[in-house]
Amino acid sequence: MKQLKLTGFVIFLFFLTESLTLSTKPQDVDDVSITQKFIQENVGYITIIIFAQYIQEASFEEVETLVKTMTEYRDKCLADMTLPECSELANDVLLENICALEGLPQKHNFSHCCSKVDLEKKLCFFHHKKADVGFLPPLPTLDPEEKCQTYKNNRESFLNNYIYEVSRRNPFVFAPTLLTVAARFEEMTKTCCEEQDKANCFRTKAEPVIQYLKASSSFQKNVCGALIKFGLQVLESINIAILSQKFPKIEFKELTSLLEDVSSKYDGCCEGDAVQCIRGRSKVMSHICLKQDSISSKIKECCEKKIPERGECIISSNKDDRPKDLSLREAKFTESENVCEERDANQTSFMAEFLYEYSRRHPELSTPELLRIAGVYEDLLKECCHTENPPDCYRHAEHRFNETTEKSLKIVQRECERSQNLGKEDLKYYYLIKLTKIAPQLSTEELTFLGKEMVTALTTCCTLSEEFACVDNLMDLVLGELCGINENRNINPDVDHCCKTNFAFRRSCFEGLEADKAYVPPSTFQGLFTFHTDLCQAHKEELQRKKDRFLVNVVKLKPELPDVELRSLLTDFTNVVVKCCQAEGPEACFNEEVGPKVAAKC
Repeated sequence: MKQLKLTGFVIFLFFLTESLTLSTKPQDVDDVSITQKFIQENVGYITIIIFAQYIQEASFEEVETLVKTMTEYRDKCLADMTLPECSELANDVLLENICALEGLPQKHNFSHCCSKVDLEKKLCFFHHKKADVGFLPPLPTLDPEEKCQTYKNNRESFLNNYIYEVSRRNPFVFAPTLLTVAARFEEMTKTCCEEQDKANCFRTKAEPVIQYLKASSSFQKNVCGALIKFGLQVLESINIAILSQKFPKIEFKELTSLLEDVSSKYDGCCEGDAVQCIRGRSKVMSHICLKQDSISSKIKECCEKKIPERGECIISSNKDDRPKDLSLREAKFTESENVCEERDANQTSFMAEFLYEYSRRHPELSTPELLRIAGVYEDLLKECCHTENPPDCYRHAEHRFNETTEKSLKIVQRECERSQNLGKEDLKYYYLIKLTKIAPQLSTEELTFLGKEMVTALTTCCTLSEEFACVDNLMDLVLGELCGINENRNINPDVDHCCKTNFAFRRSCFEGLEADKAYVPPSTFQGLFTFHTDLCQAHKEELQRKKDRFLVNVVKLKPELPDVELRSLLTDFTNVVVKCCQAEGPEACFNEEVGPKVAAKC
């Protein structure tokens, strides 16, 4: 897996509205009308995404019923926009029609949402989303030949079903991202169905699409979690840091103007209002290309491209060159005699400008680290501006900044040393045990996913020259996954404290966590020590998943055991599988001899 560039992640949020059937017209065409046309032409796909994300349990047939209803609504309004129902917001119309489906609210337990109105109704549906999708059946897989035949016979139904299955399993991913994934999936299908070795083609081409979806999902959940738990100011700080690093020549006034467009669209994207999200992103994209001369020298060719190619081009563009006249330090914030007066005049604007100036001068730092430094500076000024001689106090700010970065750097260095010493597999087991001990309330699926993501972050970043920023950025995204989006997500008091107290410093908070002492383990885990011959038929990847789940469940059952003993039980599990799968009667071996011996150690 290639390094996931966090500077590119924010662009994922901005530019991925341009896919599927959107017209391929040059930049000088009215972007608003193009966006509206895109929404109208893709009303079926947008309906599927919203419905499948809000009501993940709904069947494909139930979703298709709503698609038909919304398509008829679109056609009616296109024919006569003066009809009263055509003045309603698209998301409101969708929710009304979901509630109107006979028996559905009761069947899927969301009738209480249908009795609410306006924002309360929207938020109720939002809170109905479930991040842990373990309750859903495994993602259906088709034989490559069957897949190609199904696509050839009925393209629309084939793509509708794909969007439905992906959307219900990714309830917090923004609609434009899912539309882009669907477009790439169709492109892959067209290409691979022409190949002789279809299976290998699908396998090879699917990997970057999966990684793109995972990266986008991780970032979007992180920023939405920041917005919902900490408010707009933290979200704006994240965007200031990322945009200032990506576009270091942008003026602060222009950045402030851009941030107004960026921030205004987040409510819709984070809450699942697909139409508002698409329109908001399109507005941001147009803003950047319209003001490209004052924003970046790297995107000129991108903005000259036709709309479907433009967004991807900007995503992959490099950070702009640092302005030659940009000093290494901005004296205004540490050497001026009037820092306190300027801060008091408009504290929000003053702190935003500090973060902008520091971020554009430090492309080597991670986004969380830039937010930490901004927090340290804000606290320092609170302290200094109440002293007799404030300038003498805040003149040492750079020393505080360096101390903060040094602490963060040591955490990363320890993690990379551990990664190097343990190797990929043992590193995963280390994190599976650690995460399960501090958050045993999470599902087994969530914990195995988080453990693997921790390993991916370290094995991706620890050999790179930009090791610090890469590790810190990606590990922060994993913690974002753990903390979740909903403000009412509660795991246990210690974890909740780290998730909800300070966004920038949550990594150091998690670093100090130990096993949850208040956790009461179950008296038994049904089937945990019952082994069957399906282990002998399991592919290598499936067997590895079973091993990971076994370890997590053992930790949940016996969290007081030292790590060494827990690892010993995992070794016993592995030995059980090897021994019994080589025996004449594997089932008898599992049932009568080896399984109970493993259980006895617990």
